[in-house]
Amino acid sequence: MSLSDDIKTALTADTALMALLTGGVFNDVEEISRQNTAAAFDATTKEIKPCALIKLPNEVPAGPYVRGVRTTVVIYVYQRQGYDVIEPAMAKIFTDVNDKQIGTGTWNIEFVNSVYQQRDQALDCALGLLRFSAVRKL
Repeated sequence: MSLSDDIKTALTADTALMALLTGGVFNDVEEISRQNTAAAFDATTKEIKPCALIKLPNEVPAGPYVRGVRTTVVIYVYQRQGYDVIEPAMAKIFTDVNDKQIGTGTWNIEFVNSVYQQRDQALDCALGLLRFSAVRKL
């Protein structure tokens, strides 16, 4: 399994988090869309449901080990409007991921920053995100 698969497994195991993210957690798509993540949208209204997307956009060497890397992990959290689901979900994600050893070869995952109360223009919905740094061995 990949690191994003392992993080998804950890997040989906949190029943309180999944009660908030009724649209699910995704990690194997480029973006949230009606075509690629149909479960993230209400079947009747076609509006986005609260959901999350895990992305691993970059990786850099992390010494002193030859095979050590520092992988950026970004978790986007969406809902149709407002932040009443996003912010509690972000708090739960922080607890589930920060200072943990998720995945094979991971030494530690550390919190980097949060971005609150944003808007995703393409989906026309509310957005928040958390960024972590995973130090691990390839």
